[in-house]
Amino acid sequence: MYQEVIMNLESVYGVFLRMNRSIQAEGTFGVLKWNKSYKRLFRRGKKNVILELTLISRGFNRYKYHNKK
Repeated sequence: MYQEVIMNLESVYGVFLRMNRSIQAEGTFGVLKWNKSYKRLFRRGKKNVILELTLISRGFNRYKYHNKK
């Protein structure tokens, strides 16, 4: 199985996918980190992390919505 993974990664298509991934921006999370100075998660545990990311996402979506009006 390991050899198959290595072959897939080193194929022309695998190189293309890795190159494309390195070029793509992080999207919304990148904007949150860079423009909104959101550096780290403050809660611990899966449930609390999901809650924090949900609240941050809702706030960001409302911010975008009101800026478009």
